[in-house]
Amino acid sequence: MSEEPKNIPQFTHLHLHTEYSLLDGANKIKALAKKVKEQGMTSVAMTDHGNMFGTIDFYNTMKKEGIKPIIGMEAYVHNQEELGDKSVRQRFHLCLYAKNEVGYKNLMYLSSQAYINGFYYYPRINWDLLKDNSEGLICSSACLQGEVNWNLNLSERNLKFGAKGYDEAKRVALKYKDVFGDDFYLELMRHGIGDQYRIDKQIIQISQETDIKIIATNDTHYTVQKDADAHEAFMCIAMNKLYDDPNRLRHSVHEFYVKSPEQMAELFADIPEALENTQEIADKCNLEIKLGDPTPPNFKFARVRAAESNIEMPHPDVEYSLENDIVLFIEESKRGLEERLKIVPEEKHEEYRDRLKVEMDIINSMKFPGYMLIVWDFVDAAKEMGIPVGPGRGSAAGSLVAYSLGITDIDPMPYGLLFERFLNPERISMPDIDMDFCQARRQEILDYVVEKYGRVNVAQIITFGKLLAKGVIRDVARVLDMPYSKADAMAKLIPDELGIDLKGSYEKEPKIAALLESDPQAKRTWEYALALEGLNRNAGTHAAGVVISNEPLWQKTPLFKPTGLDTLATQYSGKYVEDVDLIKFDFLGLKTLTVIEEALQLVERRHGKRINFVEENIEDKEVYDYIGTGETLGLFQIESAGMQDLAKKLKPNGFEDIIAMLALYRPGPMESGMLDDFVERKHGRAEITYAFPELEPILKPTYGVIVYQE
Repeated sequence: MSEEPKNIPQFTHLHLHTEYSLLDGANKIKALAKKVKEQGMTSVAMTDHGNMFGTIDFYNTMKKEGIKPIIGMEAYVHNQEELGDKSVRQRFHLCLYAKNEVGYKNLMYLSSQAYINGFYYYPRINWDLLKDNSEGLICSSACLQGEVNWNLNLSERNLKFGAKGYDEAKRVALKYKDVFGDDFYLELMRHGIGDQYRIDKQIIQISQETDIKIIATNDTHYTVQKDADAHEAFMCIAMNKLYDDPNRLRHSVHEFYVKSPEQMAELFADIPEALENTQEIADKCNLEIKLGDPTPPNFKFARVRAAESNIEMPHPDVEYSLENDIVLFIEESKRGLEERLKIVPEEKHEEYRDRLKVEMDIINSMKFPGYMLIVWDFVDAAKEMGIPVGPGRGSAAGSLVAYSLGITDIDPMPYGLLFERFLNPERISMPDIDMDFCQARRQEILDYVVEKYGRVNVAQIITFGKLLAKGVIRDVARVLDMPYSKADAMAKLIPDELGIDLKGSYEKEPKIAALLESDPQAKRTWEYALALEGLNRNAGTHAAGVVISNEPLWQKTPLFKPTGLDTLATQYSGKYVEDVDLIKFDFLGLKTLTVIEEALQLVERRHGKRINFVEENIEDKEVYDYIGTGETLGLFQIESAGMQDLAKKLKPNGFEDIIAMLALYRPGPMESGMLDDFVERKHGRAEITYAFPELEPILKPTYGVIVYQE
């Protein structure tokens, strides 16, 4: 006889902390998705502490596994009138979920305001802000730190800070019901904690007296029960405490894992509707986040810049217009090229103008003139402010438009650089211009952009430091009170390989297995480290990435304010900013530019001449003779010991040789013998051959060696 089909109770986890609840949530999103699916659940929520960092990662991963993602946040709420009030530290927890796009945008706005204006120990919102931005949101009363539960739990500590008991708890519940109506729910948790048990019946009583529905939740912090001890170690890393410290904050139970619907049904057997109501919330939440296909930006100041140059605009009354951008872009590119042609032989002018037209047509057809104008504007501003700007790097150096607009100072024509490396109509992708600025003054150009576009329209990009193989061993060993020398020796057993993980290390290094067998403390450290490896440790900002938007960024990404800095950052990492319709600009700080600028000033002071590298002869024999001595310390990118050695061997006699040096001094060409072959051919000690005659005009500058992808 076949078995009866298993009847799984309908249940959705609505109170859940992912790895983005930094140093607290240990639910790795991929493992979580598999667990939820395995247990027969069809939806799951994320409610990270005060942030939405993991939204897109969570959304994409759950969708991929066929699970409905519910985007939420466990907010910190205070009741003072001013959002930034710092008269009291008290704040209450509250879970919020986005029902639809309106709710999602409100959630992003609330999370942004919490960091920008409400931060005090934690990113906080206040009651007034929540009330004014409650549309499209579902709300639940959270854990023991929620305002309803906090008032019910008359512990000595809560009484000291003003908990008022049942009537106040009921008043608070009704206050939330007034704003959220049937979208406010009371959470009931049963982890076996005394304080929860004491208020259980009172929560049910409030529900009966107010008609506010109850939901069963499990405050999930890790995926499987056996990871409870590792999670305790994780909390110790966050608090900088020892695992065995009797006075540290600790979880008294090991119940904060992803329980199955059957386990939850058993826990709430007396109130089955608490499980059914979680499904009611899941059914109400139908958010679809539009991802991919980013819209190229318009240049906000096209009309202003056009007026400065007496250019007529097709739409003088429209702030954001592709047609305006195209007219300004074409005019400025043409003017810029004519300026550049002053140092180009006249017989080549038409070739340059033809190439410019081709590039402009492609940029306009792909709707990127606004992007080019934004970069042109801030590079122009940097030069006006006397901030040294790099001559250009990466694929943008292949663009004659970039050269004409003064974005780069590299003429792509003599070097046969391809525009298609920068923009290719057959491969739709965002243009990427990396701009180098003098490191000492990079902040000034960021300030210019912030002032020009508005503080909440410009942000750096968040990054997450992770607990990686060696680091997680050291962190766990520290909280387990392992002697430093022992922890150091253990961490050093991890092979020095890029991207290696603990599992890979165990397979490659037999000494690890021997250590774990002989030392129980090392074994425990390893087990906890395995569970915690890869989790997010802290948030920082990308060294160069900046997004600029025509509207407040919280329309597309919530914002984060790094501690102690005035700048803002996106809450979504660089991997997802394009997905949410934002374009990244790279502002790199380069110390070499500062050194060059100081050298130029010294030359000007002593010799009365300002050197312009665009006009200088870059094939000056004395320069290459000097490089050939190998004394290249201080020369950008050719100053390492290996490069000094190569310079002596190669004895470059022109700029093409320097370009080849940079291309060949990489692991692949060096290991294959290509670098040695290049040197030997250059000096006539090896024959220069071509696979077939047609290659000769292409490969002649590199002595028959295929150095470049082009």
